Amino acid sequence: MRAPKGNDTSPTLLERVWAWLHETFPELQIYIRSDGRVQFFTFGPSLQATLAGLALIFLGWVAFATVNVVFKDRIIAAKDHRFQQMQSAYENRLADLQISYDELNGALVGAEDKFKATADALTSKQNAISGFLNRRAQVEASIGFRAPAQAPAIINSVQGSSDHGAASDSVGFSGVTIPSDSDEADSSLVMMPGPVLPQPRVQKATRASLLDDAFKRVSKLASALFDRRAPSPIQVSAAYASHPALKAMAQQTARLAALSQQQTQLMARTEIALDQDVGLLRATVKRTGINPDQFLRKFQSADGIGGPEIALDQVHIEGMADAKFDQAYLRAGAVLDELNTLSSEMGHIPLTTPVTGAAFDRSSGFGSRVDPFTRRYSFHPGVDFAGPWGASVLATAPGKVVFAGSRGGYGNMVEIDHGFGLHTRYGHLSRITVAVGAKIGKGSQVGRMGSTGRSTGPHVHYEIWYDNVVRNPNNFIEAGRHVL
Repeated sequence: MRAPKGNDTSPTLLERVWAWLHETFPELQIYIRSDGRVQFFTFGPSLQATLAGLALIFLGWVAFATVNVVFKDRIIAAKDHRFQQMQSAYENRLADLQISYDELNGALVGAEDKFKATADALTSKQNAISGFLNRRAQVEASIGFRAPAQAPAIINSVQGSSDHGAASDSVGFSGVTIPSDSDEADSSLVMMPGPVLPQPRVQKATRASLLDDAFKRVSKLASALFDRRAPSPIQVSAAYASHPALKAMAQQTARLAALSQQQTQLMARTEIALDQDVGLLRATVKRTGINPDQFLRKFQSADGIGGPEIALDQVHIEGMADAKFDQAYLRAGAVLDELNTLSSEMGHIPLTTPVTGAAFDRSSGFGSRVDPFTRRYSFHPGVDFAGPWGASVLATAPGKVVFAGSRGGYGNMVEIDHGFGLHTRYGHLSRITVAVGAKIGKGSQVGRMGSTGRSTGPHVHYEIWYDNVVRNPNNFIEAGRHVL
């Protein structure tokens, strides 16, 4: 007997399947006998397996169809329920995003309102300061006043910090604006006694240039936030904080707020500058020998002023939330009013000489001297200015002519009443060019230089009287040199 070869292998997969098929489906023969004849059909394993597979497929399809028919309503209901759940979740997400969008839009409008309120306050402050400085310049120009050295620095600070136009210093109470006597008074600040009014809000009207861009950014933000779940408030707040439009608006608002604080400091500096002008004018009046307080009382009693006394800390500027600026503005307004009054006073005080030019010489001073005729000691009540015959003699302040003619040792003389107890006299004129009752301005001609009356040569004898007491004209002329 032979031994098996070493290269024999086990049956392959196909051989095993074929063997299993023959074992499972053995060959069958079906016999049919008819009319003495016998026929048979042979069913091999392959045919049996094919018929069995077809039968299983048919039965599976029948079972599926039967189940689908029987449970059709339940399947459709389940699908509808699932669809409704998906639709509801989708609508909820859209609603949450819409709420977030509306909140962000509201935040943008609120930031815009805050920016506008800050900008309006800054503009009002800027206009107020510019108005004070413009009015101050008008006062200085009206009397030929030389401003202190620090004035240009303050004006440059105002012009450099903003391009807004200047408004003047009108003031108002109880909602009624009362313009000052300046022709350019047009201030937008209204002062109200009582508690501070709340800051008004502007209408929430969207600006196309800003909000259109914001809408695009919000749409992108909404797409990024659109998740399977609604964003939490923390997520929404973080989105607001990182939004470019809100960041830019907050930065600009902070910048304007810083400028607004600088304007408050500048308002205080303006008050100091105006107060220095007042002090300089008061010192000028005092240098002439006139008591400035007494002269002010005369001036005010002539105009007739009064009214109830309201402390400045009880008055607030409408629409202005900065209490420090309110107080600085009100104090500066009071100082400016005093400066206006003093400037009007200065307009009545003779601070110049009755002659101008290098051709004139001060030939005799005020006070004791040796009389040119008697050679005895005597009192000279004025100042003499010698010059060419027929030279113009000018009024040193505006007023009304109360005497024009010959008066003893004065010769041809003109006397002018400047109001509030001030008079000037111009003597030894060769010719008088004004008449009694005429109102003349500063620098107007009153006559021609001559040597009439008690005189040794062509000159003008100039006197100043205050409250019926003769004063030293040199004090007035020297005082005028400090401010004119």
